[in-house]
Amino acid sequence: MMDIPKLRLLNQQLANPLFHSPKELVSWMGAVQAQDYAMVKWAVGMRLASATVRTVEEALQKGEILRTHVMRPTWHLVAAEDIRWMLKLSVRRIKAANEAYAKGREEISEELYSKSNRALETILAGKKRLTRLEIAEQFRHSGLAADNYHMTRFMVRAEVEGIVCGGESKGGKHAYMLLEECVPPVPDITKDEALARLARNYFRSHTPATLQDFVWWSGLSVTEAKQGIYLIGCELTEEQWKGQTWYFHESGRTRGSIKGHIRFLPPYDELLLGYKDRTDVLPSEHYSKAFTRNGLFFPVILYEGQIVGNWDRKIKRNGCSPGCSLFRQESRIDEALLDKAQQQYIQFLGK
Repeated sequence: MMDIPKLRLLNQQLANPLFHSPKELVSWMGAVQAQDYAMVKWAVGMRLASATVRTVEEALQKGEILRTHVMRPTWHLVAAEDIRWMLKLSVRRIKAANEAYAKGREEISEELYSKSNRALETILAGKKRLTRLEIAEQFRHSGLAADNYHMTRFMVRAEVEGIVCGGESKGGKHAYMLLEECVPPVPDITKDEALARLARNYFRSHTPATLQDFVWWSGLSVTEAKQGIYLIGCELTEEQWKGQTWYFHESGRTRGSIKGHIRFLPPYDELLLGYKDRTDVLPSEHYSKAFTRNGLFFPVILYEGQIVGNWDRKIKRNGCSPGCSLFRQESRIDEALLDKAQQQYIQFLGK
């Protein structure tokens, strides 16, 4: 019998993490889901052998890891050296999603997109880091529309065209900067090379997984995903289980105990978002307690490879630990283990 929860904990670095820097971890993962900017720092930090929130913020400040729209497309953290080929692989889907967002609303001309891109190049020149609100204020002074609708479309288009990328600014907020000033140019790679890299990054960090999982995570077409798997075929082994083909990467870890293992997972964590089918770690009857139908995900408790409850990420002024609630009243988790998980999060924040 395949112990999927255990294998995923080991290879997603949630149990016995091997890496020490955010850059190493994000490179290994390929990309880390990052809708919730504050909590994705915890998603990275808890997968490192030792880290505080400052460790992750420094990596963002230095431009070692970046936050941008890629793949499905949604917010992700990616390693700086990977951003260009990942954007190139995602460009068609990101543009289509950006246009779909505008359906039934005012169309934005290519001329206006070009104007906003030129404005961004001027505003951010000199390695400036500005938040979206600060950029919107500059746009208003330049006579550009700066409401939420226009700013969303302008910034996504600028990301996909390699004008801007995202990182850390003062105060722990997401900021934009010019990609060319942040990331040194690298040689272009072919589409097959990009597909192989993406497949390798996914399967080594998310193993075991299926073709459908890879399609979901990457946003690739089935044909493209199959090509990626084919290109790294010598690195993968296959196993038939539950009527599906499961892929294991040759670098995958299989040894390690998860008895007593507990973590407070942030919303949008890769353990859930990294797979189309989540029933191996979360029974379908509890889906609504972990995420909504419209894609809102909640902080959850991971215990011995299973999602068993929710936790409150807010830290009170007196330093009290986050509150917990289990999905099943009959569930039993040692209070000392819950306290350990709480303290890991609190220590990460430096509280």
